[in-house]
Amino acid sequence: MKSSLHSSRGGSTTITTVYAVTSLAAEQATPVQIATLIRDHWKVEALHHIRDTTFAEDASQLRTGNAPRAMATWRNLAVGALRLAGVANIAAGLRRNARDPRRPLALQRPAGWASSAVTS
Repeated sequence: MKSSLHSSRGGSTTITTVYAVTSLAAEQATPVQIATLIRDHWKVEALHHIRDTTFAEDASQLRTGNAPRAMATWRNLAVGALRLAGVANIAAGLRRNARDPRRPLALQRPAGWASSAVTS
């Protein structure tokens, strides 16, 4: 699939061409289906970007056994918990939670739980 975007600004024209490769048959590759696939792809890439920039995942020296997958799971859990709590800036949310050891646990408690429910 090939898509081109033309924009004129300040007297100059910019043409951006995007290529996409898919295993869908031509009949299945509707514009809506292609757009959905591209959006889904970038959702995953956005998470990888957060994990790399905020957690420096690409610089991690964990390379053997289950350690890399386990750490990716913990990082995904942290990002997901912060997003569910309404945090827009993950790095700022991590710094805020690091200042008080009770905050990360409060993120994991389902809404409506009383503190006494945890002790039983």
